[in-house]
Amino acid sequence: MFRIRQSYREDVDQVLAVAEHLDTVNLPADRGHIEAILDRSEKSFTGESPVADREFLFVLEDLAKKRIIGTSMIYAQHGTKRAPHIFFRVENDERYSVTLDKHFIHRTLRIGYNYNGPTEIGGLILLPEYRRNTDALGKALSYVRFLFIRMHRALFRGQVLSELLPPLESDGTSKLWEALGRKFTGLTYQEADLLSKDNKEFIHALFPDDPIHTELLPEDVQAIIGQVGPETRAVEGMLRRIGFDYAGQIDPFDGGPHFCAKTDDITLVKNAAEVVVKTVEGADPERPWAVMAVQGGTTKPQFRAVGARVIPLGGGAVGITEDVRQRLSIEDGQKVWLCYG
Repeated sequence: MFRIRQSYREDVDQVLAVAEHLDTVNLPADRGHIEAILDRSEKSFTGESPVADREFLFVLEDLAKKRIIGTSMIYAQHGTKRAPHIFFRVENDERYSVTLDKHFIHRTLRIGYNYNGPTEIGGLILLPEYRRNTDALGKALSYVRFLFIRMHRALFRGQVLSELLPPLESDGTSKLWEALGRKFTGLTYQEADLLSKDNKEFIHALFPDDPIHTELLPEDVQAIIGQVGPETRAVEGMLRRIGFDYAGQIDPFDGGPHFCAKTDDITLVKNAAEVVVKTVEGADPERPWAVMAVQGGTTKPQFRAVGARVIPLGGGAVGITEDVRQRLSIEDGQKVWLCYG
């Protein structure tokens, strides 16, 4: 049995164990950073922090083993005056010589800053032994963020950003950073990645403002610019299906592509709705699959969600199993938010 819920400060040890599987800038394998993330998340769910500073961390639990096995995140706004969203614009520089009758299109990278940025989704991690599970755990972890955005639409921006991981080296380093960023900062990829979580000033101070012609980089580095890594291709496919597209921007550290969509055009946001639930005997594999979520109550967790088969009953009602009802801690006739996957 599995359930997604909001995170709490006391989850630090288990969330740190999950973070160690990828060690990304969104969820670094560092106890101090995980403690800070959980503190911000708890304050975000309770509404204590300013809207632009809110970061929501969701955790997926294996209820039978009482173990956190995955995470996903939403940043209400990625890009403020205090901490801008920084990226490389991937552009073309066209040149033509009348004398030589030669025409060239050069790909360039130009540093960009956004001080009034979009909502960002990230931090999607599922422990390897739970991947390809028949319960569609990875899909539920990803989709719950869009359902939460719809439930609290006023908190989020008009555009949603997703930064996808590119192909990285076996030790987790980036060829692009070694060829470019390290030469401008003197930092290793890991040092720069971790520092940028809380401090981006060094990028603004040390990276060139002029466009960088990619032809000057090694060919193997050119080849990975804007490419999606093998473990992230399924995420790319999902994002495209629900309305995202490549934004012509990449991460300045590793070259991973940025995908964007208008919030209200994302199918999972647009089609989410409140429904009344009714307990039924069962929902066979032929029935539609959906993510359902509810928020409120007097005991933890306040926000909770599950992915499961449901039976559309008409009239704004759906049938759910007793198991689903218990995992959501709801009663018959209660309203929940739902989006079909």
